[in-house]
Amino acid sequence: MRGRLLRHRWFWAAAAGGALVLVSGFVLVEPAQGDGTVRVMSYNVRGVDDQPPRDWRTRRKLVGHLLGRHDPDLLGVQEARWHQVRDLAEALPDHGWIGLGTQGGTKDQFLAIFYAERRFEVLDFGHFWLSDTPDVIGSSTWGNKYVRMVTWAKFRDRRTGTVLYQANTHLDNASAGSRVKSAGLILDRVRGFQSGVPVVLTGDFNSTAGASPVYTILTGPGAFQDTWTTAQRRGPQYRTIGRWRPPKRGGKRVDWILARGEVETVWTEIDPYRVGGLYASDHYPVIAHLKVTGRSG
Repeated sequence: MRGRLLRHRWFWAAAAGGALVLVSGFVLVEPAQGDGTVRVMSYNVRGVDDQPPRDWRTRRKLVGHLLGRHDPDLLGVQEARWHQVRDLAEALPDHGWIGLGTQGGTKDQFLAIFYAERRFEVLDFGHFWLSDTPDVIGSSTWGNKYVRMVTWAKFRDRRTGTVLYQANTHLDNASAGSRVKSAGLILDRVRGFQSGVPVVLTGDFNSTAGASPVYTILTGPGAFQDTWTTAQRRGPQYRTIGRWRPPKRGGKRVDWILARGEVETVWTEIDPYRVGGLYASDHYPVIAHLKVTGRSG
C-alpha cells in the first residue's frame, strides 16, 4: 500500500470561550504520484462581508485551515473579491493564480483558478462572459442579477506530461433562463478546446445536481460526467450550500466538479468543516481526487 506523508501546517482552532487560536500540527497528505492523480477543489468563499463572526477577517482563518486540510493542486473559487484573492494567494504561497474581476480589472467578483506552480505549467488561459457577447468584458444580456463569467486555463502537468484544462464559473442565482443559456455557452466553448484534452469544470451552478435543466445540459451525451456519481469512493453527501447551519445529509448539491475526457474519479467529498459553530463560508467546499490521463503535451 502506498504510504502517506505528514506535512506541517498551522491551524486555527477553538479555544475556551470560542476564540480562535493558532496552533501547530501535522496533516496526512498524499505523496507525489506519477499516475496523474490531481486534487481539485471547488469553493464558494462568499464575497459578502457579513457582521462578525461571519466577516471575512474571521472566516479567512478557517478557509486557510481548509486549504491546508485538503492541499488542492487545482482550486476554483467563486464570489471572491480582490482582497479575498490576495488573502487566498497568501494562504497558498506555492500556488499561482489566474483571474479577472467580472467587470474587468479588480472590479466585482473573481472566478479565480489557483494552481500548484511546481506541479503545473500554464500553457494558455482566458475568460469569457455568460452573455450574447461573451468576449465583451462585463457584458450581461440574459437577465442576470450579477455579471457572470468563466475563467479557464490550460495546463501541462510537470509530473506526468499530461495536458488538461480547468474552467471555473458561477451561474446566476436569480434567472433560470440565464443559467440554461450559460450552460449551453459553456459547453459550446469547452467543445472548442483542444480535441482529446481532458477538461475539469468547477463551479457554483445554483442548480440541483440530477434534477435541473443545467445539469441535464452539462452532463448530457458528449458533455461532462459528474465526479460525484462516478467516484470510486465518496464521503457523505451533504447539501453544499450550508447557510451557516449544521450539515444536512442527502441535501441538494449545487456546487459541482465535472470532468470531460479521460478522467477517473478516485475519491470525492463535501467538507462541512467548522470550528465550534463557525463555518468558513455559507457553502461547503467540494473536493475530488482525479486520475487524469489522455494527451501529453
